[in-house]
Amino acid sequence: MTDAAPTAAASRGKLIARRALLYMAATLIFVWSASPFVWQFSTSFQLDKALTSGTPTLWPDPFTWEHYVNVFVDKQLQYYVLNSLIVSLSTTFLCLAIGSLAAFSLSRLNVRGRYGILMVILSVSMFPQITLVGPLYIVASSLGLLDTYTALILVYIALVLPLVTWVMYGYFETLPREIDEAARMDGLHVVGLYWHIILPMSLPSLVTTGLLAFITAWNEFLFALAFTSNIEHQTIPVGIANFTNLYYVPWGDIAAASAVVTAPLIVLVLVFQRHIIDGLTQGGIKE
Repeated sequence: MTDAAPTAAASRGKLIARRALLYMAATLIFVWSASPFVWQFSTSFQLDKALTSGTPTLWPDPFTWEHYVNVFVDKQLQYYVLNSLIVSLSTTFLCLAIGSLAAFSLSRLNVRGRYGILMVILSVSMFPQITLVGPLYIVASSLGLLDTYTALILVYIALVLPLVTWVMYGYFETLPREIDEAARMDGLHVVGLYWHIILPMSLPSLVTTGLLAFITAWNEFLFALAFTSNIEHQTIPVGIANFTNLYYVPWGDIAAASAVVTAPLIVLVLVFQRHIIDGLTQGGIKE
């Protein structure tokens, strides 16, 4: 008994030390990750003269809404936000529809050469974007799609679809095959199996891949810059880039616009974090 007590105390001490180290590491990662966003939001509420002073401060003094007024009244940020919503949501829904069907076919049907097809899908996403801008610009110009939502949506689908297909395929592979057999015994055909059984069970993966697709389309800059030329179709990254001029960079306005477009993404991640974790972890487990 005398030997067991010190052993138990030592074990508790090690456990407390491990937890303390874990919490310290998590705190450091959080501070490291959140600091740019905190500084960005702070900058958006500070006057320009405070941003260029020799000793910038984290807390706005004085506090001002001037930059938010500028981006919505003078620079019309709301139109860029609307354009990005249209393009990003369209890309997300189309990628989920096409990608889930492709992943379902490769995972649940008897498709020959499925792994070769997956490798081809993955290899398509490895091309640097800069090498694709020229050829795609020529194609869009010949089809009369320049400065349209259609051009951006089609290009973004090509960019995001491989990721969606791979993530959905990995998740579908974790679902037991007995589900397919039971569905067929109940009289469900392939489409019924996909629509009534597999998709409802794949909600975590759908949320994860949908959010990744939305963020990718929301943040894309290069193709939006090349394919659009006016505020009617330009997205947020291009709009923020247009804030600058030859002799002046409005850091406060850029910070305010960045805060406006970053906040919805943070909210989405916080709201769907449980589904995101489930989708990413369960997709890597084969039952």
